[in-house]
Amino acid sequence: MTAEILGPIGQISRQVRDIGAAVAWYRDVLGLPHLFTFGTFAFFDCHGVRLFLSAGEKEVGEPGDSTLYFRTDDIEVAHRRLTERGVTFLGAPHLIHRHDSGVEEWMAFFEDLDGKVLALMSQVRRGTPSA
Repeated sequence: MTAEILGPIGQISRQVRDIGAAVAWYRDVLGLPHLFTFGTFAFFDCHGVRLFLSAGEKEVGEPGDSTLYFRTDDIEVAHRRLTERGVTFLGAPHLIHRHDSGVEEWMAFFEDLDGKVLALMSQVRRGTPSA
C-alpha cells in the first residue's frame, strides 16, 4: 500500500509586468480576494488555491506561462458581468465537449493586463444525452 504523497495544489504562480496594476485588476475586475502584497509579490485566494503574482519581464507566450481556468456555475452570467467590468473576451462562451452523460464542458477565454490568457470554465447539465 502506498501513501499519498501529493495533496491538492496549494499555489499557482504567474508573472506580471506591473504588480500594482495587476493587484487592482485581479482584485477589482475579477473580484478575487486579495490576501497580501509585499514588494513585487501579491497573493490572492482562489477558493483555497493561492494565486501568486510576481513582477517580472517574461514575454507573453514564453515557456512556463500557464492559463488560469476559473470554474463558474453560470458561464453566460460570468461572461456578461466580466464584460461589464471591462474584460475583453477572445470569443463568446462555447461548447468544448459533450460527455455521454449529457454534461457539457463550456469555456470562454480572455486576457489579463499583460495579454496572458485566462478562461472561464463551466459544466452544464442539459438533461438526457443526445443520440
